[in-house]
Amino acid sequence: MENIETKLREEAKRLLLEKKADVIIGYEKGTLPLTATPCFITTPEEADKLVWNNLCTQNLAKFVHDLVTQHKNSQKRVKPEDRKKKVVGVIARGCTTRSLIIHLQERQYERADVLIIGVPCEGYVDGKGLKGKIGGADILEGSIEGGQIKMKTSDGDKTVALKDVLADCCVTCRFNNPIISDVMIGSQAPAMNPDAEYNDVKEFESKSIEERWAYFVKEMAKCMRCNACRQACPSCYCPVCFVEQSQPQWVGIGEGESDTEVFQFMRLYHMVGRCVDCGSCVSVCPMGVDLRKFLKKIDKDCFEFFGNRAGSDMEDMPPLGKYDEQHDKGDFVYNP
Repeated sequence: MENIETKLREEAKRLLLEKKADVIIGYEKGTLPLTATPCFITTPEEADKLVWNNLCTQNLAKFVHDLVTQHKNSQKRVKPEDRKKKVVGVIARGCTTRSLIIHLQERQYERADVLIIGVPCEGYVDGKGLKGKIGGADILEGSIEGGQIKMKTSDGDKTVALKDVLADCCVTCRFNNPIISDVMIGSQAPAMNPDAEYNDVKEFESKSIEERWAYFVKEMAKCMRCNACRQACPSCYCPVCFVEQSQPQWVGIGEGESDTEVFQFMRLYHMVGRCVDCGSCVSVCPMGVDLRKFLKKIDKDCFEFFGNRAGSDMEDMPPLGKYDEQHDKGDFVYNP
């Protein structure tokens, strides 16, 4: 990782010096031990704070969409001849590039608006899982060395194997290397364990409808409607979310049980053919709602019914955004 980090900083400096990018979105060391946080680099000097390691959690495609949209909106009142172009650079692993592909397929911006710096990924640490492994102790210092996480905690020195605390989405990742990139840093990362990708879903499918619904109700009872999942998701970018709409009002704004279930149900279905299993929603959920199981169920159905894996190919459009004569038989279409 150290070598990749050094090359990453050098490349970021070059791109900014040569004016190939106006801003580069990456990660920097967090203020808390064993954390990394998104950062926005606009000068070559700032590039030295970029990091790349197993602590880089967030899917940065979310910020690409936000920055490009913000810039385009700012240019609307500017005369056409005075409008400025802005190129957003982003450090992107496999799941990030999948999200970028979805943005491009859904025509959120042009390919020339984003400069993709590809990096190989060997998974990121599940912060909640790490906390659980050390009994909830406060981490005072920590480092990752040779596949081990070594920590000084409020409970004394502790060591945990990195592989034991990787996020679930990383353990079975099928696309841990960038799918598209303008610049590639480092060589391909070794494959994870994609053969086990749907093991949890298959177990869930084996249960009765009543048992599955009971599990959904139990998980959604934890939800406090903080909207963190929506805010972190790189595929959530409607100008007005259905949750905030009042005409018509799709769902109440309170914490009623049925309102919460409808909110999550509708958001899940908005992810059909669009969820890249980056784990951002799970990582930010303060209540530990098992969102991934339901998203992977939809992902599995999407692949089995339509042969689509979200964001895996620029030419493979999301199934709900195209007509496919081979898969769309028409027997489900309502004919008045």
